[in-house]
Amino acid sequence: MSDLLRIRNLEKHYEGFDLQNVNIDVPAGSVVGFVGSNGAGKTTTIKATLGLVRPDGGSIALFGEEVTGAPSKRLAELKQRIGVVFDTCSFPDELSVETVGKLMAQCYRSWNSAAFHTFAKAFELPLDKTVKDLSRGMGMKLSLICALSHNPDLLVLDEATAGLDPLAREQALDALRLFMNEPKHAIFMSSHITSDLEKIADYIVCIDGGRIVFAVEKDAITDFAGVAQCRAAEFDAVVDSGFFAPGTLHFERSAYGTAVLVPDRLAFAARFPQIVLDRADIDAYMSLMLKGDVR
Repeated sequence: MSDLLRIRNLEKHYEGFDLQNVNIDVPAGSVVGFVGSNGAGKTTTIKATLGLVRPDGGSIALFGEEVTGAPSKRLAELKQRIGVVFDTCSFPDELSVETVGKLMAQCYRSWNSAAFHTFAKAFELPLDKTVKDLSRGMGMKLSLICALSHNPDLLVLDEATAGLDPLAREQALDALRLFMNEPKHAIFMSSHITSDLEKIADYIVCIDGGRIVFAVEKDAITDFAGVAQCRAAEFDAVVDSGFFAPGTLHFERSAYGTAVLVPDRLAFAARFPQIVLDRADIDAYMSLMLKGDVR
């Protein structure tokens, strides 16, 4: 399986912030969820991928072609194959939805006007309404249908479902699922709404403080991992059992006990049947990996 996006040892230095040694693969046929707190480095990574900021080190390949330092003309050609949505609608306020579609037709050789109008109808976007009169959610819908309407191979989404109500988010996810029916397609998607990623992602990559903390298959979190709720004596028993190799036990203490991140929920339950064990979700997994102590 080929990678539509491959990032190796990416670095970008700002005053007070360093993006360091970022490695990410987005294979064809996959959805890669990109998570982390505000200011962790997600948007900087995405902008570097799109050539909007110049990296200070490392390499970026799009569709198997190295683009770090590539001529702007070649990068522009490759970006014809990328659909992009940022967390705000960036079209001029005075343009109508219809005019935005006509503008995009001038920007993308593969623009599909019929698809744009079909999406607009499905997302209940009035063609005569101007950008300035769109709500935040409607503006995000417009950005998304523009990204989908020029037949891209790779979607790069930075909080693309932000501002959408639950029904609209599900509708957007349905459109992304339809996009992924084509095996050569892929999505690189940052989101704070991890429940969306649980529904659509194949892999989860977490960044914190400009560094990748973990990169795992989504199913390793939602299908296999768990969170054990230990009392003091139970936690001591887990520590002393040798079940966790040194440096792999992630835990967080509270007034109610100690939460322990468990990579293999079934194996843990067989070893410690008396300990309360919950399924992990992405939020719990990320919280324990980022904020928890390690032994």
